[in-house]
Amino acid sequence: MTITTHDHHATLRHEERDALGNLLQSVLVDLTDLGLAGKQLHWNVVGPHFRPLHLELDELVKSARKLGDEVAERARALAWAPDGRRDTIAADATLPRLPEGELLDADVVDHATALLVQAIATTRTAMERAAEYDPVTEDLLHEVAAALEEHAWMLSSQAIGR
Repeated sequence: MTITTHDHHATLRHEERDALGNLLQSVLVDLTDLGLAGKQLHWNVVGPHFRPLHLELDELVKSARKLGDEVAERARALAWAPDGRRDTIAADATLPRLPEGELLDADVVDHATALLVQAIATTRTAMERAAEYDPVTEDLLHEVAAALEEHAWMLSSQAIGR
């Protein structure tokens, strides 16, 4: 995970692009993990609120995958090679682990919200640091944070029976 051979960015120094690439990588790992965790919850949710949660989790997964692609492509635009291999995701993931098996709808809301809170924290940290180097990368991370925060709101608003 370093600057690639196609070093074509005219205004950012090598060190700045490398720092931005590392920040984007941390967000990419969380978004990739979020997509996988969202599917795990989607497949295993049970309870009276199964249907709306099942559908909401599909939207979350779709969003996480789209945002992850945008983050990885920004890294490439900075001549940095993102790493989405499963070993890297597993080794570098910061999101809470999920239990195996079926999960009650109320527990799924709690788990999904916890995943989102951590992904938002990673994104906001990267966003703050990116502000030192590059407003374009910072803007992308603003979009990621806004999307994740909307999903957190939508899911946490479904806190069932509380």
